Amino acid sequence: MKRLLMIAYHFPPHSGSSGIQRTLNLARALPAFGWQPEILTANRQAYESARPIGAGDLPDGLIVHRALALDAKRHLAIMGHYPGFLARPDRWRSWWLPATMLGLRLIASGRFDALWSTFPIATAHRIGASLARLSGLPWVADLRDPMAHDGYPRDPAQWKAYEKVERRVFERASAIVTVTPGCAEYYRRRYPQAAAHIHLIRNGADPWPEDSPPAAPGAHFVLLHSGLIYPWERDPSALFDALALLRVRRPDLASRLRLVLRAPGASDWLVALARSRSIETLVEILPPLDSTAARREMRQASALLVLQAENCALQIPAKLYEYARTALPIISLSSPGSDTWSETLKLGGACTALDDPEAISTLLTRLIEDPASFARQADTSAGTSERGEALARLLDSLAPGLGISSSKPAAREG
Repeated sequence: MKRLLMIAYHFPPHSGSSGIQRTLNLARALPAFGWQPEILTANRQAYESARPIGAGDLPDGLIVHRALALDAKRHLAIMGHYPGFLARPDRWRSWWLPATMLGLRLIASGRFDALWSTFPIATAHRIGASLARLSGLPWVADLRDPMAHDGYPRDPAQWKAYEKVERRVFERASAIVTVTPGCAEYYRRRYPQAAAHIHLIRNGADPWPEDSPPAAPGAHFVLLHSGLIYPWERDPSALFDALALLRVRRPDLASRLRLVLRAPGASDWLVALARSRSIETLVEILPPLDSTAARREMRQASALLVLQAENCALQIPAKLYEYARTALPIISLSSPGSDTWSETLKLGGACTALDDPEAISTLLTRLIEDPASFARQADTSAGTSERGEALARLLDSLAPGLGISSSKPAAREG
């Protein structure tokens, strides 16, 4: 059994981000293809939002190592302010040194054959680059999102910090993995010298064995968005404007509709946004759920919502693949021609522009009046196992040899 050290900030007990699922799913699948992972992540206090780790949350046999990380916003601020350099390339910059030192001690044991790190926490790639340089092990850099691209990050100093890490990735990584075709093509153009080392391993979701049947139609038509909403990348302002239009023009339909925002973050901003449009009765903002309950809620909604702005045209929310496992209508408010737009259509969903209240209002009217016209089939295409096999084959090409073991000890943390 070959061994892989996986460096990931988003990992249980962190909550509020679907980013933990990529690392968990790959870690769960890899042993079947000859790779035993161990996780190098942050200490629990680093997470702004956390929940207890329950039975079944971690794959059997998974060893988890935690290194000290301080959140500049919460741990290093004085009267709510902290120097900007403490949050570049991200607020967990302090994680780099403790994690690198712990990683070197682990590697010195001689039990690792490769490294893997995942963005969008850029410090994870700094750790991966340092460990690869100091150990000589092959390193796979996983880009769940693009790093420094046009208009992002908006702060020039932050952009430079991201760009520095990005250049290090494309100079030193043995392989770079992206999750969308658009991102892969973007980086092949940007770094042609590394084009042969760029690979695509999409996000995905497995069937949900614990699912109950979809709920019977109730008094309200529930449009559910499950997950974070960002003011810049997933701004729901036009959606709220559309709800306000619907309330005036079709009060009969508006009275039936409930927009449920589950674990969106920025709750105060969203509440103020709804009040400014006088649509408080149409919008519910609810706290996080564990993954089982969140999936059950998805199954029991009337339709499922994706938000993705034009500045994220090369990204696809991981939540879309969980939505796709249901047979419910999927509504994507995104940018025409973006990866999210294309993938939603491929999965049988409907799309309209995120910033067009009139078009959104029209779409919602059709959706509530005739949901059957938005019918689609549950997606049963490749899931965790196929993604794990793709990563294992890539790792095999970087660290050939050794055999396969099927032993699965109990999950523990080291």
